[in-house]
Amino acid sequence: MQAGETRSQECSLIRVARRSRCFAVALGGLLAVARFSPVLADIPAVPIPAPPTETKDDAINELIQTEPELKKELESVIEKYIRKREDEKKKADEAKKKADEDKKKADEDKKNAETFAKTSGAEYGLNLPILYDSIRPFHMPGEKTPKWYDTMSIRGYTQIRFDRTLATAPGSAPPNLIGDRSINGVAEDFMIRRLRLVLSGDLGDYLSYYLQPDFAVLPQGSTVSTYFAQMRDAYADVFFDKEKEHRLRIGLSKVPYGFENMQSSRDRVALDRTDAINSAVSPNERDLGIFYYWATPDKRALLKALVDSGLKGSGNFGIFAFGVYDGQGGSVPEANLNLHTVARITYPVQLDWKNGQVVEASLQGYAGDYVVTGAAIRPLGQGNVGIVPANTGGNSGIHEERIATTFVFYPQPFGFQAEWQVGNGPGLNDEQTAVINRSLNGGYVMGMYRHDTCCYGIFTPYCRWQQYRGGYRQIANAPYGRQRELDLGVEWQFTKYMELVCEYSLVNTPNFTALNTPGAVSYRDFEGSVLRFQFQFNY
Repeated sequence: MQAGETRSQECSLIRVARRSRCFAVALGGLLAVARFSPVLADIPAVPIPAPPTETKDDAINELIQTEPELKKELESVIEKYIRKREDEKKKADEAKKKADEDKKKADEDKKNAETFAKTSGAEYGLNLPILYDSIRPFHMPGEKTPKWYDTMSIRGYTQIRFDRTLATAPGSAPPNLIGDRSINGVAEDFMIRRLRLVLSGDLGDYLSYYLQPDFAVLPQGSTVSTYFAQMRDAYADVFFDKEKEHRLRIGLSKVPYGFENMQSSRDRVALDRTDAINSAVSPNERDLGIFYYWATPDKRALLKALVDSGLKGSGNFGIFAFGVYDGQGGSVPEANLNLHTVARITYPVQLDWKNGQVVEASLQGYAGDYVVTGAAIRPLGQGNVGIVPANTGGNSGIHEERIATTFVFYPQPFGFQAEWQVGNGPGLNDEQTAVINRSLNGGYVMGMYRHDTCCYGIFTPYCRWQQYRGGYRQIANAPYGRQRELDLGVEWQFTKYMELVCEYSLVNTPNFTALNTPGAVSYRDFEGSVLRFQFQFNY
């Protein structure tokens, strides 16, 4: 009976050992306790049959075979142990490798420092300073230094036009459009309107550059050759902070006056800018100067999104802008000692609408003295010889000042855009004998609708009415007149790389050709209609 109880105790202890991960050790210990415990020693000894010759390994193997769960648990323990050993070995190898690399780099730095010391001016007794500061830090031999072209981007666009005058009213002057030099009524077919290439990039955290030549320019005075190259933009942006909230733009760049003037021709819906707004910054909307721009990060992001999303934005010209510039135009040399001054404030807002509608309102103005070039004409067609109107040329200029307002309701899908200005500036008098300071006013309104199809691109039909009464300062003799025009068109963007525009215009505008023949009256009105197509590809 006692022997049976002892055997039962041994079996219970064995079952406990089976649930232990380290069962081999526990099994041997518990058996020893069961056989040699002082408590059990008091029990009268009863002969126990000697078990068959069985080793500890045999017992373990038997337990593993009879208990599948115990086998799985044991395999899991062994697998985790092996994995732990492998991880420890891998970390040790990595630590050794890093230590070797650190030692190698330290040896190279020491060697480079010794080489630099030997090549200094002191080695040759010349006492030359070593330029090693925050402006131009010294780079050790073999050290890779950033290049200015690492961040450079290249892009551009080309516009191919086909123009044709459809009708000319009786008694009208020959066809003429200031924004399209191919409209003349006698030689109108294909032309390259623009061929632009932009190079831009960053030179560190506080400086960026922008270069844009145009390879389809017709210089003033050229009548038999075209497609010359001319710089359109060449400026640097100097930032006051890494967030680029404040910056100075120095060089040849757009003057911040008028929404459509700052809008790239690549993004604009209509083919040409309106006479009223563009006459303020002609030729080519640019000039040499220094401009300060300020915009908060959220407004900069919104202005950028309005361009990138195809909503015909003007780009980031700041929320507030102020600057001084020559005033004669980007491709015309300065002619006096007077600087033009310009200021602009704009504010785009995203409304709490389902479509994320954005509206923008602006106010801008400028002032300065402009030197008008002269050309011989017969005033009102009279006189035996041509004369150059008074107050042209020289180095004094005629004072001009303008102020304009802008409102843009971005096409999402309906859009509306309007600008209007008032002021005064150079203009030919009614007798056509002198250029004087005259009043001016004008602007435009435009409606559009953006229709985004699933497979055929984006269609944007538009209707624009424009009017201007004033002088055209950029034209010889600053002809003064009244211009009215109605433009009906549609822009079809196949992809982001291609677009086609078709525009029909009813026009009443001065012809800007200076005539020096008996009986010929210069600057008479052209009244008629024109049809124009433009294919643009972006790259």
